[in-house]
Amino acid sequence: MDKLIITAALTGSVTIPTQTPHLPITPGAIATDAIACARAGAAAVHLHARDPRNGRPSADPEIFRAIIQQIKAESDVIIGITTGGGIGMSAEERLRAVPRFKPEVASFNLGSINFSIHTIGHRYRPEDYRFDWEQPYVEYTKNHIFPNTFGDMETFARTMREQGTQPEFEAYDVGHLYNLRYLVRAGFAEAPHWIQFVLGVLGALGNGPEDLMAMKATADRLFGAGSYRWSVIGVGYPAEFNLAAMAMILGGHVRVGLEDNLFKRRGELATNAELVEKAVRLATELDREIATPDEARAMLNLKGKNTLTV
Repeated sequence: MDKLIITAALTGSVTIPTQTPHLPITPGAIATDAIACARAGAAAVHLHARDPRNGRPSADPEIFRAIIQQIKAESDVIIGITTGGGIGMSAEERLRAVPRFKPEVASFNLGSINFSIHTIGHRYRPEDYRFDWEQPYVEYTKNHIFPNTFGDMETFARTMREQGTQPEFEAYDVGHLYNLRYLVRAGFAEAPHWIQFVLGVLGALGNGPEDLMAMKATADRLFGAGSYRWSVIGVGYPAEFNLAAMAMILGGHVRVGLEDNLFKRRGELATNAELVEKAVRLATELDREIATPDEARAMLNLKGKNTLTV
C-alpha cells in the first residue's frame, strides 16, 4: 500500500464560529493550525480564508496571502487552496486564488448539489450566535444550491492546467464521478486523478460504509483502480474516523479537520492538530505508514513546493 496521505481541512466555510472555540478564523490562527497539523503528521492542508474581524468566509486574496506566507516560512506542508469558497460566492470569486498563487493543488468540485447546514440552527437560540452574520448564513442554506456547472468545471480545469495546479476532485455523490468521466473524455482532465470522496453533506450521499464502497466501486469501474488515488472525507462524528479506518484498510487516504468534524470523541471538542493526531494513532494501529509532504508530492505528481507564489 501507499503511505497514508493525511490532509487537514482547517476552517472551511460551513463550520461557524459559534460551534467551537477552536475554529481558527484569523490568518495567524489558520496558519498556526496548519503548521501544528503538519508537525502532527499531515502531509497537506486545505485552506479557506475568513474575515479576521468576524470569521465570515472570504475570498480576499490578501487574507490568503497572509496565511500562505506564514505557513511557507515555517513548514514544507503541501498547501491546497479551496475553489469551493463560501456559500453565496460566485464561481469567479471562488477561482481567483488559483492564478494568483499557483498552488500545487486546489479543490475541484465535480457537480452541483443541494448543500445545506440549516439543521445547525436547531441547536442554537438567536442570542447564542457569536456574530450577526451566522444565523442568516445558516438559515439561507436551506434553499441553497452549490453550483458547479459544466461551464464552471471547464473553466476551472483550464485555469488549473494553465497554472500547473493538480485538481483535487471532490465527489459528493456517485453522479459526480460520471461528471469526471465526461471531463476526461472531453479533454479537460487526465489520469492519474486525485479524488476526495466527500460523504455526509446534507443534500448528497450519506456517510455510511456502503456509501464509501459504492463510490470506490464506481470509480474503479469508470477509471480503473490504477488510474487514480482517493481519499475520504467523513462529515461529522463518528463518520470522520469510521470512514478513515476503512480508507486506511482499503488503501485510500484521509482528510480530517474542523471543516468536516468538530469532535475527537463523542461530546469532546477537538483542535485541528488533535484530529490529525488521532488519525495518526489509528494509522499506526493499522500498520499504515504516514507520508511526508515530499512523499505525498511524489505520489500525486505535484509540481513542487517552491512553485507556490506569494
